[in-house]
This record gives sequence, structure tokens and C-alpha cells, in this order.
Amino acid sequence: MTTPAPESPHGSTLRAAAATAAAGAVGLTYASVIERRLWTLRTAELPVLAESARPLRILHVSDLHMLPGQRSKQRWVAALRALEPDLVVNTGDNLSHRQAVPAVLRALDPLLELPGMFVFGSNDYYAPKPKNPARYLMPEGRKKRIHGPELPWEDLRAVFLERGWHDLTHTTNRVRVGGRTVHAAGVDDPHLGYDRYSAIAGKPDSAATLRLGLTHSPEPRVLDRFADDGYDLVLAGHTHGGQLRVPGVGALVTNCALDRSRARGASRWGAHMWLHVSAGLGTSPFAPVRFACRPEASLLTLVPRPAAGHHNRSRCNAGSDVG
Repeated sequence: MTTPAPESPHGSTLRAAAATAAAGAVGLTYASVIERRLWTLRTAELPVLAESARPLRILHVSDLHMLPGQRSKQRWVAALRALEPDLVVNTGDNLSHRQAVPAVLRALDPLLELPGMFVFGSNDYYAPKPKNPARYLMPEGRKKRIHGPELPWEDLRAVFLERGWHDLTHTTNRVRVGGRTVHAAGVDDPHLGYDRYSAIAGKPDSAATLRLGLTHSPEPRVLDRFADDGYDLVLAGHTHGGQLRVPGVGALVTNCALDRSRARGASRWGAHMWLHVSAGLGTSPFAPVRFACRPEASLLTLVPRPAAGHHNRSRCNAGSDVG
């Protein structure tokens, strides 16, 4: 009987490398072709209202990063109108192309029939540019801003305002929503350093049903100011939920100074305030991948805070596919 020759270490290494490359190719295909189109509705219940208040439902939409031909995304977002939220909040980065304004409006048109408010992000003002993907994983302080051509954000803003949505960029507003008063305020994009919290600083209306803050990028310096002034809830986007998440680990980066554990979803910020970060619905056209981080919109049901002595916790749904 002939004894087989022992396998060389070199051959074993080659096979392992080939298997790793094949697994990587499968993962990349899934992330770039399948998961980034798995539109998902996430739900959460947040105890932020006064004890006697009726629940308030907010649809939080962010980071569309729309391209003109993304019809599936446009149809899915438009269908969210059937949820009948009390209020729609858009936290920016709607555009990824100079000709994408009509596509964004096709997506949001049914939602513009509802009370709404917005702030803009960096990719409303500037188009994305090709970058080394490795830059995404670099520490935030070491990244140099690279802006593409200016985008027609003013056209988008004009339609939002014409349809009745409120621009909260460096302003405060008291909005009536379903017979209730929402005191809302927002800042321009902190990711670009455009935020000027001093323009809205001060205690919000203590008689309002909800004191709501808006920012595109959830920079801690801005969140601290909202919390110190006494806001109940701040909504933000920008992080894409990490965009690439490792099961059991979570987001690798947030693309801002926010800690990775808060890259998406609801969390407490200080003793009183809640933060909700949307993982968003899009990607840069130059990095069109999502892994373990489906594109999402969020339906938030705001309920009264628990009575003293009870635990103050949110209830979050991991998400469900709709449309």
C-alpha cells in the first residue's frame, strides 16, 4: 500500500487563502448587491412625554443619499405614508447627485402631506467624492474633509418649505401636532463644523408636550448642550449605523465623536434626555455596501415617562421588512 505524501505547509496556506478570499467575495456581493436594498422599518417606544400625555408617533427618516435611478428606494419611502405618523422628521443627507432632487421629492411626496421638520447634512450641501475606503476606518480626528461639487440643497429646501415642513437650522419653533405642542430646535451640520448652538441656546418651553432637538451628526458637544437645556429627545443620523457591523461586536466606526455603542437606535444621554440615531437608508455611491446593518427608517412611539420608582427604559424592535 502506498502511503500518501504529507501535504506541504505551502499548499495548506494557499487553500486557506483561497477559502478566505472566496468567503470575502461572497460577503462583499451580499453587502453590495443584497443587503443595501433590504429596506427595513425599525420601531421603538421611548418614555419621554409627561405623565398624562397621549402617545405621539414620529417617523424618523435620514441619510437617503439618493441617486436619480434608485426607484426601489423611492417607492419604499413613499409607502411609509401608510404608517400615518403624527410627525415626520428628516435629519439630512438626502442627496448624492446634482440631479437627485426630483428623486428625493418622489420618495418624500406623500410624507410632505404630513407635519414635518428637517435639518440638512453634509451630503445635502456637497456631493460625495471617491475616497480610499480605508479612510472610513481611520480615527475621526485624522480625517481630512474632502468636499465634492455643491449640490442644489436650496431647491430641496424651497419645496420642503412650500409643502409646510419646518426648517429648524439654527432656529426654534413651536409646532402643533395632533392637538399637542412640540417645541423643536435644530443646528446645522456639526460634521462640517456648521453648528452654532448659541443661536438656539436656552430652556425650551416647559409647557410643551415634547421638547425635541434635531442635528444631522450626533456630536457629543451638541448633545451635551441639548441635554443641559432640558430637551427630552434628540434625533440624528449620519452614522449609517456603522454601515459595516461585525456580529457580536457591532459598529466599527461612527464617523463622528459618538461612541460605537450608540451608532444606531435609542440610548439615554444624561439623566433626562434620550437620543435616537437613525442608521439611514443610503450609502455613498462610492462605497455602496452595508453588512449586518440594513438600510432603515424608524417609527418612534413616544409615551409618558414612568412614575417615580419605576424603571425608565425604551422598548426597541430589531426591525421588520416592509414594502
